[in-house]
Amino acid sequence: MEVEQYRREREKEFQSKQQAAMGSQGNLSAEVEQATRRQVQGMQSSQQRNRERVLTQLLGMVCDVRPQVHPNYRISA
Repeated sequence: MEVEQYRREREKEFQSKQQAAMGSQGNLSAEVEQATRRQVQGMQSSQQRNRERVLTQLLGMVCDVRPQVHPNYRISA
């Protein structure tokens, strides 16, 4: 009977330590998730701010073609 009581006490201690450890991991998970959301929101807002400028630059590079002869081109006679 004493052994059973000792076992129950140790089991309660183990359960409380396990709960404390799992609780702290749950908090870490929530913090990581929150930090990830903030980073994603920052990237999305940056994308929205710079979208027009980047599109203008890309269209300018694609549409503004200036034909030139390559410097390594040799005319063979």
